[in-house]
Amino acid sequence: MRTSAPELRPVSLTIAGSDSGGGAGIQADIKTMEARGAFATSVITSVTAQNTRGVRSAYTLLLEEIEAQYEAVVSDFDVRAVKTGMLAEAPVVERVTEWAADVDAPVVVDPVMIATSGDRLLEPAGEDAYEALIRESTLVTPNADEAAVLTDVRPVDAETAREAGEVLVDRGATAALVKGGHVEGESVRDVLVTGDDVEEFVHPRIATDATHGSGCTLSSAIAANLAQGESLKPAVERGVEFTERAVRYPLDVGAGSGSVHHLAELRERAARQPTAERVEAVVRAFVDADVGPLVPEVGMNVVGATPYAESVGETAAVEGRITRTLDGVHPNRGVRFGASSHVARFLLATRERDPSLRFAVNCRFDGEVEAALPALDGPVSEFERAEEPEDVKAEEGSTMGWGARRSFERVDGTPVAVVDRGEVGKEAIVKLLADDAETLRERTLSLLGAVAAGG
Repeated sequence: MRTSAPELRPVSLTIAGSDSGGGAGIQADIKTMEARGAFATSVITSVTAQNTRGVRSAYTLLLEEIEAQYEAVVSDFDVRAVKTGMLAEAPVVERVTEWAADVDAPVVVDPVMIATSGDRLLEPAGEDAYEALIRESTLVTPNADEAAVLTDVRPVDAETAREAGEVLVDRGATAALVKGGHVEGESVRDVLVTGDDVEEFVHPRIATDATHGSGCTLSSAIAANLAQGESLKPAVERGVEFTERAVRYPLDVGAGSGSVHHLAELRERAARQPTAERVEAVVRAFVDADVGPLVPEVGMNVVGATPYAESVGETAAVEGRITRTLDGVHPNRGVRFGASSHVARFLLATRERDPSLRFAVNCRFDGEVEAALPALDGPVSEFERAEEPEDVKAEEGSTMGWGARRSFERVDGTPVAVVDRGEVGKEAIVKLLADDAETLRERTLSLLGAVAAGG
């Protein structure tokens, strides 16, 4: 018999409706809370028949059954945070308000009124009942449509979002996060209003219709963060980041638009070790083949991004790069995450155009290498630093993003190599790109062979 090894996790509670499609509601809440490190408990208020295309029917449970679920949870668990979602009818909102007033834990109120598909999820009388629940909330998280219903202020920009948030705080909420996903624009701006401050969280809008469950995911992530003792602003900021990744890498399920990926952050962490091992394998192959003729003066680096990488810290590379030695090439140190800046930033920028790209290496570029590039199995592109706009040059670290965009604009499809001809003080480089480590290895060795053969 083996000894058990129990783990202590903070308990969070979601009070919401069930989504048979799995992308929103209780299902989204539980996935998200668990992904953020909390143990998720639940009280189901309604059962909906829905999928990625819309809501077919909804049935509100008897109040007695809802109360029985709540009693069962709070009589046994030390609930550290509560999140509310679809409450459906006024009597349910009123009862949840009573619980929110009594519970010794932060309460995040997501005033679910209309599904992403446009289907109504709250009866009109329930809208009026929300005023009392808002007074008991630690945070209320309306989207633009919900904020307009609750405050008579329709958020269309940062200023009106702030005004709507201030109305909610004036009505008793400790804080309000007015979400910007339903406001048109190239960027999404979520505005956090407290009694003392206004904070904006801005990120580029993601070109996808698969946002089903994004509101549930955000409020649940914040609640899970609060359950673990985080203060409000960090809990919101990390919740926004978590949801942005969930939307960036949606799940292609169903015949509709799909669903946000509630476990994308977990999958990213799980992919780190395999990604590092693949980079290490490529480095060993380069050492064995002696890729010295391709190593630039600044050194070579092999970079691998996890499938969900959003930052340099989520890319694996050789610490100190690969350099030439008297007997071949040698990595200065081992592979670790965040070890590359230049090549990693370029790879991440190319993933904005083609998210399947995951591996890159920087190589020497001169006349011999240029003559050998046609040996590669795909289009070769380039960018000229002389064409870089002054405002891009002025922004530190932005050249790689600009260069990646230019390189994709100049060819059809995804380039397998991108030439940076450099400038004064900047060595000319060619970067090879690939979806997988084995292809990167093959492309690099193919280039090495073509150089050795004189193009």
